[in-house]
Amino acid sequence: MFRSLFCMPTFALGADTLSGHAYPEQQQGVWIAKNFQFHTGEVFPELKLGYTTLGRPTGMPVLVLHGTAGTGTGMITNKDFSGELFGPGQPLDANKYFIILPDAIGMGRSSKPSDGLRAKFPKYNYDDMVSAQYRLVTEGLGVKHLHLLIGNSMGGMHAWLWGIKYPDFMDTLVPMAATPSAMSGRNWMMRRLIIDMIRRDPEWMDGNYTIQPKSLQFATVFFNVGTSGGDQGLYRLAPTSERADEVLDKRLTADFKADANDNLYQWESSRDYDPAPHVEKIKARVLAINSEDDERNPPSLGLMDRILARIPDAKLYLIPASPQTSGHGTTAQAKWWKAQVAALLKDAPTK
Repeated sequence: MFRSLFCMPTFALGADTLSGHAYPEQQQGVWIAKNFQFHTGEVFPELKLGYTTLGRPTGMPVLVLHGTAGTGTGMITNKDFSGELFGPGQPLDANKYFIILPDAIGMGRSSKPSDGLRAKFPKYNYDDMVSAQYRLVTEGLGVKHLHLLIGNSMGGMHAWLWGIKYPDFMDTLVPMAATPSAMSGRNWMMRRLIIDMIRRDPEWMDGNYTIQPKSLQFATVFFNVGTSGGDQGLYRLAPTSERADEVLDKRLTADFKADANDNLYQWESSRDYDPAPHVEKIKARVLAINSEDDERNPPSLGLMDRILARIPDAKLYLIPASPQTSGHGTTAQAKWWKAQVAALLKDAPTK
């Protein structure tokens, strides 16, 4: 029934089978986007775009978009996410759906500063990242239409842009932990702080460091404590100063593998994000999912309600805060919202 939606590419690069997971037809690959033009006008002759897929290409296509510093494969290894969604009988059963999990520009197996260009890598933004994902899905994988596009955090912001840039390309749209409004307030201030903390580290050396700047791990821990975890969730983890010290010490001394230039680009890419003026272009059925304790997208601002009112039939599912939720990190646990997505897919139109 769905073969017309997908044409097997004869030029996919580096495909190989993943191991250690129970989902059917797991494949990894890297596709090359030729002469990719960034929003700055700079043209990259060969932009690498990593991806992971689950299920047969004849299944109903689903695009799953990861958050900042994440990867497509990371969405699979996170059992709180994949373990609730992709198994037999679950809402996105990989025996029924063809699930595409790309690595965004600057992350995973996609082209990024740490590949060698360092601070000379083109300055990309979210629009560039979405354009690259679209080329991967359509040119690289031959998909003509998506039944569902779902994204979390940065992936949720990308989902809003997808709905605006390619309004006829998907039946349903599920942006999670993402508000369709300008990057602003605490969300941008904290991003600026993590950027500046790295840039002001003498070890950064204008991006030409020989060892990773020590500020990178500290800045990452600081940012995550300030913008994720939830008030009740963090209190449950650290009800005393002694326990809080233990939590922080563990995070600050944990094995940490990341690249400072990659991180700078990842956070800076969100600076000009602002889908609000264009949301009326969205045609897909929208289910926005957020949590009451999301520090980066606080419901108290009222932004989501005002903007969703401009999109026909758009709905918001707000996960109640509790000691078991984790603020901005709540939506990474599919148990809180998988029933709502299953209901959406049951009633959604299929083109």
